[in-house]
Amino acid sequence: MSLLIASQVLLWILVAALAFTVMALARQIGILHERIAPVGALVMDSGPAVGAPAPFLIGRLLDGESYSLGGGRPVGGRMQLLMFVSSDCPICKRLIPIAKSMARDELCDLVFVGDAEAAVQRALVKRFELERFPFINGPEVGMAFQVGKLPYAVLIDEAGLIASKGLVNSREHLESLVTAKRLGVASIQEFLRDRDAPRAVETA
Repeated sequence: MSLLIASQVLLWILVAALAFTVMALARQIGILHERIAPVGALVMDSGPAVGAPAPFLIGRLLDGESYSLGGGRPVGGRMQLLMFVSSDCPICKRLIPIAKSMARDELCDLVFVGDAEAAVQRALVKRFELERFPFINGPEVGMAFQVGKLPYAVLIDEAGLIASKGLVNSREHLESLVTAKRLGVASIQEFLRDRDAPRAVETA
């Protein structure tokens, strides 16, 4: 009988120790989650600034038709997402379906922009079923936004202003453009920097 009681006491001690360990791990996970910042699109210090009117441009679609964008004009009550891609960019190819999905979920008008031979771009359009999306082909738009690396995205708000922009390589990066607009900041990095500034002053 005494052996049974001793084993039960030992079992309860082990259960209590396990519960304490789980609580300690949960606390550490919470601390790590707070410290690990969400990753947003990488904003480059070039091109038109966030908050400025998008430059007025007239590009050429693959069928030869002209397509105008920017100029600080309203874009039909919806945000407009410019997605700069290339058929030579593996990440671009991975992001194209993600951009289509995100634009649908966030109610954005998606416009693809590239600069390559028309035949190459048509093959890209066919492969990823982009026929219903405008595809501007030419250097003008990339030069106006000073796009140096791909994939790159620019979000233009309903008023025709640049809401956010940056290098992107995941859905999280693309969604951070919309999140930054909703938060009223240029980027997620700026939001986190401003949020953590008072804490840094307190610890100093």
